[in-house]
Amino acid sequence: MGYDIERFVGYVNEGLLCSICRDVLEDPLQAPCEHAFCTACIHGWLVHHSNCPEDRQAIDVSVLRPLYRYMKNDLNRLQLHCKNREYGCEMVCSLESLDRHERECEYSQIPCSNAGCTIQVERRNLDVHLAVCEYRSRECPNGCGYTILSAEDTQHNCVAELRTELELLRSEMICRVEEAKHEMESRLDSQRRHMVQKESILQNEIEELKSQMSRMMSDVRSLMAAERQHRQELEQAELEKRELMELLRGLQKDCRLSTTEGSRKPTAFRPLTRLESAKRKPREVTVI
Repeated sequence: MGYDIERFVGYVNEGLLCSICRDVLEDPLQAPCEHAFCTACIHGWLVHHSNCPEDRQAIDVSVLRPLYRYMKNDLNRLQLHCKNREYGCEMVCSLESLDRHERECEYSQIPCSNAGCTIQVERRNLDVHLAVCEYRSRECPNGCGYTILSAEDTQHNCVAELRTELELLRSEMICRVEEAKHEMESRLDSQRRHMVQKESILQNEIEELKSQMSRMMSDVRSLMAAERQHRQELEQAELEKRELMELLRGLQKDCRLSTTEGSRKPTAFRPLTRLESAKRKPREVTVI
């Protein structure tokens, strides 16, 4: 709906009137056929129709556009009375500044700010009303600190109010203690589960280390046994080497003697007997 034309001072151009409500345009939109409407009016019209209410040309919401700038300027310059004229406001202002004035107008009817009060008063009389409103609140004059409504003055009992407050505080404290207890138990359970899981992991790692240590000790013992056997074989080979060297020296000596005496008498001595005996001696060789 538009602004009531009776509120305006002076002549209002026909082009600034809504084609539907015939009042002065409020939040205007314009169709391609250049007919202008209040936004609320044209949206309501298009719910049941699909054409312009003036010339019946087909339109829809998507083709509506803001008012031309020169028309918007003419509209904003129009002078009109405040809506609170019937309450005594004599202000006449331009349409462009109307909203700002009416938000601050001393004659505007506003609700009482006290909870429970349904009375509406003029903004200029709000302070007077708040001073006598039966729903106004104030602190107890006896010093208990309780905030009371004027209508409850005769029913207020400081001791009863303090006892009620104490019970509320006690109940709230018990609830908080229970919540803290549950939260602490939950944390302890979580930490306990974490420690058990960690202990199990550490136990498995220890068992694995023990297994690896056992295998390493077994390998070390095997290596030590192989080393002892290898040393024994080396000692046996060294002994055999010395025996062979002694046999070789004895053989060389026998050869020199046989060369010196060979021309004088024949002998049936076989100088290679000891060497052949050594060759026939069995030897054990261990491959590592």
